[in-house]
Amino acid sequence: MNYMSFKTSTKEIKWSTVFPLSFVYFSVSIIFFFVSCKGNQSKYDASGTFEATETIISAEANGVLKQFDITEGATLTAGQYIGTIDTVPIYLKKKQLLVQIRTTLSQKPDIAKQLAALTIQLAAAQKEQKRVQRLLKADAATPKQMDDVNALVEVINKQIEAQYSTLGITSESITQQTNPLLIQIEQIDDQLAKCKIINAVNGTVLTQYAEVNEMAAMGKPLYKIADLSTLVLRAYLTGDQLTSVKVNQQLNVLVDGENGKSKGYEGTVEWISTKAEFTPKTIQTKDERANLVYAIKIRVKNDGVLKIGMYADVKF
Repeated sequence: MNYMSFKTSTKEIKWSTVFPLSFVYFSVSIIFFFVSCKGNQSKYDASGTFEATETIISAEANGVLKQFDITEGATLTAGQYIGTIDTVPIYLKKKQLLVQIRTTLSQKPDIAKQLAALTIQLAAAQKEQKRVQRLLKADAATPKQMDDVNALVEVINKQIEAQYSTLGITSESITQQTNPLLIQIEQIDDQLAKCKIINAVNGTVLTQYAEVNEMAAMGKPLYKIADLSTLVLRAYLTGDQLTSVKVNQQLNVLVDGENGKSKGYEGTVEWISTKAEFTPKTIQTKDERANLVYAIKIRVKNDGVLKIGMYADVKF
């Protein structure tokens, strides 16, 4: 066979011989599958990040941190005892105030002893008064004697009343002098109570700021805690999406799961902003060209997978 005849026979070879028809059908099917899957992928309506109400617990007293039993990631309950700040200086100050109070109160007059002499005189005068009354009935005493003894009894009573009033005022004045000291003791008792570090809220310790034997100061942060049993997804909507959402509405929240699959959660809208704001740079909305968006908060129950700062998508 010469060259020309070979060329002619090559042109007559059918394409079905080079590319089998089954292969062509398979290729078209694969392309159609990917195109259809891409077209059916559900798009999210909004996206955002999870956040929680974080509470920073600070020291309420000054002193060395003697005990501090927490670790990051630990779960605490409200009212749980965490540790204590050194109470010795405050307790010694309280003892000093107690001594001052006792010293001040020791200056109060003993009213019974101060009036003892007058009380004896009154008893004697009253005894004489009864004796003169008996004599007067028997015509053995004169009315003047009776008047004199009555006047003596009255004078002694007045003296007792005056002395009692004076001593009472003095005693009350001394008692009043101890009131500021008692108030200081109440303040110290409050400081002693605040030296005990008691956790205020249920939650998980996010950050620990202090260690044992460090100096604690009033207002100095000790640790940060947040309740992670539920998290709040803060997402942003455009104005035309607001009509699709209302408070207490149930929404689907999607987060990235294993093998690229999304994991769904049910969330409840608990707040919708009434004021528009400019689109945050870290948040993408359905329409990225929107300049103004509205923030919403969606409460989602946490199964332990959700974390603060994790991104999530929302479908209406």
